[in-house]
Amino acid sequence: MTFAKQTHSDDADTIPRMPSWVIAGRAETSEDIAFLSGAALAHLHVALAQGDVPHDLLRARLALSAAEACVVMSGRPERASDLRDALHLMRPGDHPGPAGEIYRQWRLAAGRPISAAALKRAMPDGLASHVPIWLAAVQGGPVRRAAAVLEAVLTDHPTEEAAALILADAALARGVGWTHLMPLLAGGLKRRDLQSTGAELTTACHQAVIRFTAEILRLAADLTRRAAYLRAVTPKLRARGAGAAVEMFLTQDGLAPTALTPLMSDRAARRLCDRLVDLGAVRELTGRDTFRLYGV
Repeated sequence: MTFAKQTHSDDADTIPRMPSWVIAGRAETSEDIAFLSGAALAHLHVALAQGDVPHDLLRARLALSAAEACVVMSGRPERASDLRDALHLMRPGDHPGPAGEIYRQWRLAAGRPISAAALKRAMPDGLASHVPIWLAAVQGGPVRRAAAVLEAVLTDHPTEEAAALILADAALARGVGWTHLMPLLAGGLKRRDLQSTGAELTTACHQAVIRFTAEILRLAADLTRRAAYLRAVTPKLRARGAGAAVEMFLTQDGLAPTALTPLMSDRAARRLCDRLVDLGAVRELTGRDTFRLYGV
């Protein structure tokens, strides 16, 4: 997703919270729900255009959240920490497993500008060829488009919740005018919502937008503060390649020190990660003594 940037003295403070009348408004009709959903999307679009929001990092963190929601919908026990391990600790030639594969799909979909080719790479075997058909057949506003895609995919492939939600979020993003997919619907929809159709599903998608956009704004404000601090401490880092490593942290949900070895030695990478933790600029995400992962 690409937004025009504006200059502010405190970037984190320039991300306003969702107005209370949007998230606490009493919606008695489908028209009321659609109005509040549109207001939430409009506020999200404008709010994220302000300040130095780390959009890549925000999408990466939301992709993890969306993947976890899809794994829960599928009835599997894995949670966010397991999904991180499945991908970040995977060796060449390994398969991430069913849950890790769902996370991989979301990472691929959210990591590149929306295109049929990019979305095809994020689809399971057998679904890629249908992507242009599903996306081309929708009309109406952003949420109605998303609901139509969601229903079309699940009608053809009832067990492919992750693929359906990825394509629905892509349709939503295109409808709003974003260049990148913003993982949104998976965080606001329940499994029972995916069993509905027609106007009922569209209403569920509107309600999901109302619920989850406020969470996105809170996350964006937190990541903007953290990213600003990480950039501020970068001059204190002496390791060669530290600047490029910081940019990697600003685009990824989590990193193993080995991911930094193209920039520096393995030992230097581990020391840099420990130094960033000491400075309070990144966090160790696993709580382990070995096979550690780090993130903003």
